[in-house]
Amino acid sequence: MHIQQVHYFCALSEERNFTRAARRCGVSQPSISNAIHRLEAEFGGRLFERKRGGVGLTRLGHLLRPFFEDINRSCAAAQCEAARFFASAAGAPARSALARRGWTIARRANAAW
Repeated sequence: MHIQQVHYFCALSEERNFTRAARRCGVSQPSISNAIHRLEAEFGGRLFERKRGGVGLTRLGHLLRPFFEDINRSCAAAQCEAARFFASAAGAPARSALARRGWTIARRANAAW
């Protein structure tokens, strides 16, 4: 399992649409689809039901969602802490791409939680 797959899972479970999830993550729709397929293969079952009007979580997806959300929040928090560490060491505010990405993910994760 890769952290990016977890991030894509969380985006897809919130957006319920592959295209919107891809746009939110800044990747192509096939990237999201392939990552989800690999995640499903690793866990041995479908995480999403593909329906005409979008996607929804399967029972397995509902079971695993809290774990994936925790992983996603923890990664965002780690990115923020690393950015703060380097900013304080340099004596400057944290304005790196790492900090912006971490704060964006953390805000979304906390809003969804």
